[in-house]
Amino acid sequence: MEKKLKKSAMFNTRQLTIIGMLSSVSILLGISGLGFIPIPPVKATIMHIPVIIGAILEGPVVGGMIGLIFGIFSVIQAITNPTPLFFVFVNPIVSVLPRVLIGIVSYYCYNAIGGKFTSIRIGVAAAVGSLTNTFGVLGLMYLIYVERYAQVFNISVSAAKKGILAIGITNGLPEAAISVLITIPVVMAVKKFKK
Repeated sequence: MEKKLKKSAMFNTRQLTIIGMLSSVSILLGISGLGFIPIPPVKATIMHIPVIIGAILEGPVVGGMIGLIFGIFSVIQAITNPTPLFFVFVNPIVSVLPRVLIGIVSYYCYNAIGGKFTSIRIGVAAAVGSLTNTFGVLGLMYLIYVERYAQVFNISVSAAKKGILAIGITNGLPEAAISVLITIPVVMAVKKFKK
């Protein structure tokens, strides 16, 4: 009877531990400000990297759960520490959905790449997961809030569209590169330890 209960549980103890630890890391990076690396003229975020790591190590459901917690934290942070774009991040479609997708996309990208070169598979998954975050959030902001974004910054809608696209490029590429540089050694070390 006890074995049947263990098999029917959605997550095992290791997976729950990983969800808790990596979600805590992501939240700590956000609260402390350590999750933002200044790369002039922008600040690249690394808060999504725990989601990618969890997905590669434990699968899309674990990655999705870490992303869900990261997304919920984004909503709470938008409410408790509002910025001019607060209205964007209180919408779970913008702040939660892309963060859940980070874990799912990273996992399936990692598994879709065959071959013996694990570091390349991890790197590609990290880059794609990072870009999922960047373009998911900014793409939804563009689709849903571009006119309100223009009003907040007192610019034309055309300028707002160009601005959002520019942020996607100037933030997205450095964030993807940092994700690759951090994720490869962490995942490789954990995989080596697990053997």
